[in-house]
Amino acid sequence: MSRQRGQSTSEGLKGPHTVSLKVLRLSRPSLADHHPLPQQTSSNGLHISPNASLSFPSADPTDSFILSPVLTLPPAFGSAYVGETFSCTLCANNELPENDEARRISAVRIAAEMQMPSQPAGLALDLAGASSSDVNENATAKPGGSLQKIVRFELKEEGNHILAATVTYTETLLAGEGRAASGRVRTFRKLYQFVAQPLMAVRTKVEELPARGTAPPQYALEAQLSAQSPIRNSSTRWRPRT
Repeated sequence: MSRQRGQSTSEGLKGPHTVSLKVLRLSRPSLADHHPLPQQTSSNGLHISPNASLSFPSADPTDSFILSPVLTLPPAFGSAYVGETFSCTLCANNELPENDEARRISAVRIAAEMQMPSQPAGLALDLAGASSSDVNENATAKPGGSLQKIVRFELKEEGNHILAATVTYTETLLAGEGRAASGRVRTFRKLYQFVAQPLMAVRTKVEELPARGTAPPQYALEAQLSAQSPIRNSSTRWRPRT
């Protein structure tokens, strides 16, 4: 995700949490590229296998095609544009060591809301399970377990957006033989900020054309469409009759 803004300070004073939250933006993967080495001859003195530069083993290492069959995810958050559906996964992980027999985690809940210019107070978001097993609230009961939820939100306005995620869980202290000695409900909140940019900007300019005798005045209207995504800018110029 984008830059994390902060979390609850009051909870931080009570000791480290035994549940962590990871947020990852979901996007379409792309084909990984590779750059095959040029063919070697006995006279150039190089003895490097052509397979060393390939992202995926190939039956023909001399093939100069740059794309491979391997899918790769974007290395960064990327840009968000108005009109697209913003998707991300929220993963609550049980960070207890496997040999920890004094504590137990249960009743893990994840809630999320989106803050935007028109609704600074936040809009509650619907969360969907990543799979049928993730819907179970006891998915994080064992150390190393995780609970995953997916958020999908249609970006309809430009400007600053903040994804607020709240995790609530019950931490139980065990006295021995699996008996509960005490328990407490803990919660923490994390904020993730990103900016939704306009996908396309329109600029217009009107010019009056030189008069031609007694003909009515004519004007030329120039419109320029500037795409913020990796699309070439284009401009259109036309002349109305009157």
